[in-house]
Amino acid sequence: MAAQHAIGIDIGGTGIKGAVVDLSTGELVTDRIKLSTPKGGEPEDIVATATELLAKLEKHADGLAIGVCFPAVVKNGRTMSAANVSKKWIGLEAEKLFEEQLGRDIHFVNDADAAGYAEARFGAAKDVPGVVLLTTLGTGIGSALINDGVLVPNTELGHLELNGHDAESKAAYSAMEREELDWKHWAKRLQKYYSHLEMLFTPDLFVVGGGVSKNYEEFLPFLELNTKIVPAVHRNNAGILGAAALAVDLGVGAAPAK
Repeated sequence: MAAQHAIGIDIGGTGIKGAVVDLSTGELVTDRIKLSTPKGGEPEDIVATATELLAKLEKHADGLAIGVCFPAVVKNGRTMSAANVSKKWIGLEAEKLFEEQLGRDIHFVNDADAAGYAEARFGAAKDVPGVVLLTTLGTGIGSALINDGVLVPNTELGHLELNGHDAESKAAYSAMEREELDWKHWAKRLQKYYSHLEMLFTPDLFVVGGGVSKNYEEFLPFLELNTKIVPAVHRNNAGILGAAALAVDLGVGAAPAK
């Protein structure tokens, strides 16, 4: 039987948050703990803060499998990019760095991939067959591609080129704020973006995440797509849930008994 509990840690540009997750329900079984991301986002400082957070969680649940999600392309445990953190992360063996500091195995994953996996396991895409595309609309556009419940990592679909620009530079929520667009005019940009994704992937479902998804009634009705599009269920907790679930589903074991 698979482990029923695991720890998820979500590292962002402003905050590092974590909790113990019940993998049978997708619910948090501890309070969500949040610490500020150290200024500058240097690797050693972030690892130290994550270690401090883990120590607080393991008062309640020592020895559980750990998943960590991070705002970067993650390839074989190495961070190949860096968003809103130090450029020192680029090319860094991040998973190894965390494991050496924590003294145990972890699973390290892109934050949008973790969010997408959370929606597939516990949220809007649960039990949906075929291709599901999650997009997080925030400072940029993160993406996760799920096929029959299996994650295809590091899609980075916010960087598709549309009209000579990175799609996220025009269609992310930050573009709406920066250019002071109303919902209807922002939705026109989203229409181009999601229509392009439809053409490329013929998905069975779109899931829209990010903080703006709580206002989905303001912009989703403007979109005319062949694919059903729905808001994410687990906005603030998606990274925690997905990281924890992937740690167990991809075989990262719990720490040995002390």
